Amino acid sequence: MKYDAIVIGSGQAGNPLSQKLADQGWKVALIEKEHLGGTCINTGCTPTKTMVMCAQVAHYARNAARWGVGPSDGSIDLAKIVGIKNKIVTSFRGGLERKVEQRKEKLLLFRGSARFVSPRQVKVRDQVLESERIFINTGTHSNVPRVEGLDQAGYLTNTTIMELTKLPEHLLVLGGGYIGLEFGQMFRRFGSRVTVVHTGGRLLNREDPDVAEDLQKALEAEGMKFVLNANSTRVQKKNGQISLSLETENGGKTETLTGSHVLVATGRRPNTADLGLEEAGVETTTQGFVKVNNRLETNVPGIWALGDVKGGPAFTHISYNDFQIVYGNLIEGKSLTTDNRPEPYAVFTDPQLGRVGMTEQEARETGRKLKINKIPMTWVARAIERDETAGLMKIIVDAKDDRVLGAAILATEGGELIHVIHTLMMAGAPYTLLKGAIYIHPTLAEGLWTLVDGVKPAD
Repeated sequence: MKYDAIVIGSGQAGNPLSQKLADQGWKVALIEKEHLGGTCINTGCTPTKTMVMCAQVAHYARNAARWGVGPSDGSIDLAKIVGIKNKIVTSFRGGLERKVEQRKEKLLLFRGSARFVSPRQVKVRDQVLESERIFINTGTHSNVPRVEGLDQAGYLTNTTIMELTKLPEHLLVLGGGYIGLEFGQMFRRFGSRVTVVHTGGRLLNREDPDVAEDLQKALEAEGMKFVLNANSTRVQKKNGQISLSLETENGGKTETLTGSHVLVATGRRPNTADLGLEEAGVETTTQGFVKVNNRLETNVPGIWALGDVKGGPAFTHISYNDFQIVYGNLIEGKSLTTDNRPEPYAVFTDPQLGRVGMTEQEARETGRKLKINKIPMTWVARAIERDETAGLMKIIVDAKDDRVLGAAILATEGGELIHVIHTLMMAGAPYTLLKGAIYIHPTLAEGLWTLVDGVKPAD
């Protein structure tokens, strides 16, 4: 069965790519072993942010007196929340299924696991599909650490925790990264006790220390507990409770935590183990991620990799931009690459962390002369009026040309605010452009004027 293109995986690169190629008149095979939409729609962005919003409402209800509103217990119906989440996921998934159905003359959907049998052939179930162009968009899955007793005791992942209909009494979270913190705060706001265990000395290892520390303070203010510099050594289940043994770096001290549930949030692994990449000759990293160049081409001509499976920032919008690069080069005659693309992202805690470009630490490592400024959200009128002043704004500038190298906004709607800086970076405009801008008063974005007005040479 020969096709103009084979797309393995229907994530946020695979879906639009298969649809757009079909719209060009190509005969396309789309292979998906589970649900259309990949991680984002089914177990990632869509369901988690739906539940994060439910937790936000519970937080406001429980703390209503803080804003002079009658008290509420903020009681939780977790089964109803899961139902709300499932309804939205089903709706989004159904929309994708309709788009495939509308293109059924050119876009054929194969349900099952794909495996290369040669550089030009892929087997799914008992059928062998062939094409000169094959695109890998298989994503990642939870990386479960090797901890004695963990499998026997049982654990939750980012997928299974969203199916709980009974609230954990005490949730132990392994991992202080983006996933661990989002779920940790969510379930704390639902009413669980939450303890986060992290191997590093600070949360969010990719971020600057001042940003990570401010977020930790905000989460601790809501009652979350953190154990840092700790390695999990053993898990036991006794009388319905989970016993987690830790070894800390503080003189090799041992500690034991007791909880009702364990969430594994210790990173992601690529879905490449069963792809048969060795049969195609496709090279991977030691962690199993597919190696690509700046045009997202593998070492085998005619095979590309897009999205999380290639490593790098694991975000839906990065995956979609991968599609834009490949489609632009393949169909529109462009010469697009991943070089120097500003990569914005957000951590959907409250306050949100919006980030783009380099951290201060990364910028200093380049040897550039820098200009930097940082302001607390207590300086922003709108944050004060909302009584949501946790967090900060930070900007890093190249002193040579005043171009922005990176920024972090830890604030209410920090994920929205960072797009102002991202747009400035895309335009290649100096940070001083924002000094002359007119900002609506009072808005959170107005704080950007204060931020850029105080930019000065770094020490």
